[in-house]
Amino acid sequence: MDEYTGHVEPGGAAARRELDALSITKISVGPMDNNAYLLICKATQEALLIDAANDPERISDLIGHDDHRPTLQTIVTTHQHQDHWQALGAVAGAYGVNTIAHEEDAGPLPVPPDRYVTQGDTIPVGDCVLEVIHLRGHTPGSIALLYRDPAGHPHLFTGDSLFPGGVGRTTSPENFTSLLNDVQSRVFDQLPDDTWFYPGHGDDSTLGAERPKLGEWRQRGW
Repeated sequence: MDEYTGHVEPGGAAARRELDALSITKISVGPMDNNAYLLICKATQEALLIDAANDPERISDLIGHDDHRPTLQTIVTTHQHQDHWQALGAVAGAYGVNTIAHEEDAGPLPVPPDRYVTQGDTIPVGDCVLEVIHLRGHTPGSIALLYRDPAGHPHLFTGDSLFPGGVGRTTSPENFTSLLNDVQSRVFDQLPDDTWFYPGHGDDSTLGAERPKLGEWRQRGW
């Protein structure tokens, strides 16, 4: 797609967003409309994949097959739920990449992570840097990844912890409170309204569009 809107169709074309130093490509894979994100450093052509969720062939096509394709170095899994790692074994095996997740969510993954990360850690994408934000509640080890674009606004990849319209699904009032507290204190209280966020399913949004609804989310309890 030529113009990035944050919307991709299940099984449809990928959408690419070009920043000064980083390219972001979004694609919907699998029967649950999972988003996978390919980040490419323009200076080094090193790439990182967020959630090898499904359809390893489509992910491989996204990376490319010619001599000018980027070098996939890393796969980050945002959390342990199965729909977010169906292609992890195939893609990691095909490209020989490093795999990353939070230790508390590593158990169910088909590939043991090469590196554990938690709140405040950083992950390189060539010359670019992603910051890890640990958001506890959807799962114990759910993480979001933040890119602070030096030439623009922040970009936040939230997995299933934050969507347009609410936080991710939780299984108890305690987990909901934990997740909303983390999302408020570690995301909304720290980042500006023009932060664009990319969720694990469906369309993107901005923190400014969602911020007025935080009280409503807490009151409704989901």
